[in-house]
Amino acid sequence: MRILIVEDEPDLRRQIASALGDAGFVVDEAPDGEEGHFLGDSENYDAVVLDLGLPRLDGVSVLEKWRSAGKVMPVLVLTARDRWSDKVSGLNAGADDYLTKPFYTEELIARVRALVRRAAGHASATLECGDLQVDTRASRVTVRGEPVKLTSHEYRVLAYMMHHRDRVISRSELIEHIYDQDFDRDSNTIEVFVGRLRKKIGQERIQTERGLGYRIIDPAVTPYSPEGSA
Repeated sequence: MRILIVEDEPDLRRQIASALGDAGFVVDEAPDGEEGHFLGDSENYDAVVLDLGLPRLDGVSVLEKWRSAGKVMPVLVLTARDRWSDKVSGLNAGADDYLTKPFYTEELIARVRALVRRAAGHASATLECGDLQVDTRASRVTVRGEPVKLTSHEYRVLAYMMHHRDRVISRSELIEHIYDQDFDRDSNTIEVFVGRLRKKIGQERIQTERGLGYRIIDPAVTPYSPEGSA
């Protein structure tokens, strides 16, 4: 899952980025409203952490521009202001949640996870597909109750597909959501990660849809077709 942080305080921005990175997210950063607006407008994010008191373009204006342009990614606004009207302005501009500074990073992470889950239509922190489970709080994967050890990129691919298990996910979509903007993206690596995942969670759990991408299935419910799955 890929997150954008728009925050002008360097230390706080690095702290949030580090915490979200440790929690398994891919993180891009912007130090002001103009750069934040550009990134949010031109890249695909699963959620945004947006400070309201930004230089060059304030957070409410950034959010209003995104929503006017049809951008629907969930947004958590941050504010050091204690006036209730500022929080209301953020929510009225299209924010999905807010935190007032100072805050605990654990709470921010929990709120970001909740926003990502709700945006994908999930209420529980544990995503399930048959006897495959992904605990998004602990970044833990189990099959039939047995833990499965994944690399960070394998986990990101699986977690994204599990969040969107009801549809086919293209390679390009996976690339956009598991790498940050500065990473040298190569679609061939997605095939490598999917191949590794199949060996670890079961060949029959990831269905290839020729020319379209991949789909997580419950083999006990959906017949698995081996064609094109290699």
